[in-house]
Amino acid sequence: MSFDTAVSGIKAASTSLEIIGNNIANAGTTGFKTSRGEFADVFASSLLGSSANAIGKGVAVAGVSQAFTQGNISFTNNVLDMAINGGGFFVLDDNGTNVYSRAGNFQVDRSGYVTNTVGHRLQVFNTNAAGVPTGGTSDLLIDSSLIQPAATSIVDMSANLDSRSLVPATAWPATDFDAFASPPTAPAADMFNASTAVTVYDSLGNSHVQSIYFVKTANQNEWQVYSLIDGVSETGPDILTFDSTGQIDSASLPFQINIAGWTPRDASGAVTGASAQTFDVDLSNLSQYGSDFSVTNIEQDGFTTGQLSGMEVGNGGIVYARFTNGQSRALGQIALSTFTNTSGLQPLGGSLWAETFSSGQPILSGPGTSGLGIVQSGALEDSNVEVSQELVNMIVAQRNFQANAKVIQTEDAITQTVINLR
Repeated sequence: MSFDTAVSGIKAASTSLEIIGNNIANAGTTGFKTSRGEFADVFASSLLGSSANAIGKGVAVAGVSQAFTQGNISFTNNVLDMAINGGGFFVLDDNGTNVYSRAGNFQVDRSGYVTNTVGHRLQVFNTNAAGVPTGGTSDLLIDSSLIQPAATSIVDMSANLDSRSLVPATAWPATDFDAFASPPTAPAADMFNASTAVTVYDSLGNSHVQSIYFVKTANQNEWQVYSLIDGVSETGPDILTFDSTGQIDSASLPFQINIAGWTPRDASGAVTGASAQTFDVDLSNLSQYGSDFSVTNIEQDGFTTGQLSGMEVGNGGIVYARFTNGQSRALGQIALSTFTNTSGLQPLGGSLWAETFSSGQPILSGPGTSGLGIVQSGALEDSNVEVSQELVNMIVAQRNFQANAKVIQTEDAITQTVINLR
């Protein structure tokens, strides 16, 4: 009789309904991948082989596979929400063992590490401050401590000096200026033709104002350059010579003013405790044309201390921290993993998968490389479950269940007829 065959069909239909129910239940789960049941027919066999006219003995569950197709991308306002647009998995550390996920709803734990909702730490490739990978992976740590200041080592300026300028009415004095003297001394307006200022920083991150003065001499195309920091003379005169085209004489390039052994002071004139400092002021990009004095660019590489003010994640997966002093630093590059056989991954729950022998070993690379997708910050990948398709599958599974139940009912009626034979 075919009771066992029908029972196997009922079990298969029940398993199919369980899979469909799980898919529908997780239709709103971030990073969830839909599953499907795979079934195989069953035939009785013996050592002598099976007959060509053998009748099947039902159905068995051959496996449950997941479809790793792309889910829709939904945008959020959280920079730590990340979605992979394309192939690959986030790599997470679970107490020394790597697990893999498509769910990018991350957060920062009490220690500053970026984790998923159950505390697994997100893995990144190590980078230098400029975002260049340096090799190896580590946990992504968001350090909220103050960033160490950097003393100015170079000032770079681009400007035009007016070739029509006349020699100042009052000569620049031979003695130095000192804003902290009693009485304080400072350059008078008729001692120079043009000036500009830039903020520089000492080793403790204190800001200081460096003023640069340009004085036209009686010699054709020649200027004197003086430098004061916090109103105290530091250098000068440095002789700057232009050629007939308004460019700095090539023999003088690069033209730099060297500030040597500068001792930083505070507002009262006392030393700040910062170390003596030496840096250069590069004026190689100056010109002398018949136009008003103008500064087109002035920058320096020092900065004061700062606190973490925000983060951003580029499409290439580089995580940058932004600080209140205007600086930004790369904290690492999001590590993504791919597998030779993604269908061989073992689902762990919580939108996590584990490596198996069938999946092959993980291949780690940066986003947008080696066939991997890019990382979109402020977004999450939705489940790839198509609810309408699941409802159709549910109807089919229900019909299969009813049909197999009908087989049992028919077998029961036949059996009862046989028993009733006289």
